[in-house]
Amino acid sequence: MRHARRRIVRRVARLAAVGGLLLGGTMVTRAVASEPPDASAVPRTVAQSASGTGAGLVSRLGDSRTAGHWVGSDGRPVVAVTDEDAADQVRRAGAEAKVVRHSMRELRSATSALRAAPRVTGTAWALDYRSNEVVVRGDSTVSGADWAWLTGVAEDIGGFVRMERTEGTFTTRVNGAQPILSTAGRCSAGFNVTDGRKDFILTAGHCGPTGSVWFGDGQGDREVGSTVAGSFPGDDFSLVEYASGKAGDGADVVAVGGGKGVRITGAGDPSVGQRVFRSGSTTGLRDGRVTALGATVNYPEGTVTGLIETDVCAEPGDSGGPMFSEGVALGVTSGGSGDCSEGGTTFFQPVTEALASLGVRLIASPEAGTGAGRGSEPAPSPSAAGGGGDAPGTASPGASAPVTGVDGSTLLSRLTDRRNVGPGLLVVAGSLIALVATRWIRAEQDRNAYRRYYSATWG
Repeated sequence: MRHARRRIVRRVARLAAVGGLLLGGTMVTRAVASEPPDASAVPRTVAQSASGTGAGLVSRLGDSRTAGHWVGSDGRPVVAVTDEDAADQVRRAGAEAKVVRHSMRELRSATSALRAAPRVTGTAWALDYRSNEVVVRGDSTVSGADWAWLTGVAEDIGGFVRMERTEGTFTTRVNGAQPILSTAGRCSAGFNVTDGRKDFILTAGHCGPTGSVWFGDGQGDREVGSTVAGSFPGDDFSLVEYASGKAGDGADVVAVGGGKGVRITGAGDPSVGQRVFRSGSTTGLRDGRVTALGATVNYPEGTVTGLIETDVCAEPGDSGGPMFSEGVALGVTSGGSGDCSEGGTTFFQPVTEALASLGVRLIASPEAGTGAGRGSEPAPSPSAAGGGGDAPGTASPGASAPVTGVDGSTLLSRLTDRRNVGPGLLVVAGSLIALVATRWIRAEQDRNAYRRYYSATWG
């Protein structure tokens, strides 16, 4: 009876070991054959449904009958139109219509005339949809003579070009969510992106030319990567390739200070009037509103066009940092005027344009579209005032998540990744050990039985 039980145990152990070999082999085969999740499946949503409605109406009616759209104080989309028939169509679509004098075609013609004029450093202009004007701003570095000349250009264009002087100077914000440093200065890491083979940091183009080497500390002991592509002036974005080739764990999180971060779920385009958030290593998490789109800024280093204008503050060191709302990536910090004590204007490079130009995709949360990761805690509060009590002001940065850093990957997460060959190899190795062990135990038992038989037979 005892021998029968031993035979049953040995057979069960051998069958389990063989089954483990088959299971492990299947796991390895599936891991090798499978591809990583398609990052292109991450939704490129417009940040708010109101913005999507407004954009659709503007596209349908055309730029000769509309003059932009924005989010109203009640959260509804508002569309500027040039005739009552277009206004009726907007109202039937559930949006609010505002009849204005000048169409988008006229407003863009005015900005084209400004771009064609000789460049004046320290000036910027953008379309103000709400007032139906082109607003031209000059900082403190613009001389009286240059300002008078530019005012004459504006008057020749028409009465819908408004001239404003602003305090401070329009500068890029070199010196940033997680700081990255090089000989060119200090910037912020923006968003993590990928081309499907390697991972990169999307940051500002003015931070450093191609070939710039970036470090995560001031001693140069921890290399983050190097700049491999970018555009500045004209645009303001660049790619920093990770030295290890991979962003590691937490690649879908942007830091907001205090060891906390916001989980990014997709990329999108903002709407005028929308509440947005910006993070940088100098000033942390700040918020404000989008005041204009398609802005042009004449920095000392050159002219940048197509920027997002906001009333969010920023200071040197915040360059390249991420701008987002409700977990949707919107832009990276370019430059501006003022500071976070007195307030100011900050411009951002649109994320969607940068992704398309560079041929990369945002690394976003696997739970894209849910608005929050499972088990996430409430989003951190912004460190500066800016949101009102109206509907757009109820927007939050997004779902909170811990910040793990550039090299935050762990052995456990890699081994438990179902796309990794590690789990399968572990099962195969364990099964082989079990199989060898059962055969060794059987051999030992046979030897012991023979010895007992030999001793009993021959005394």
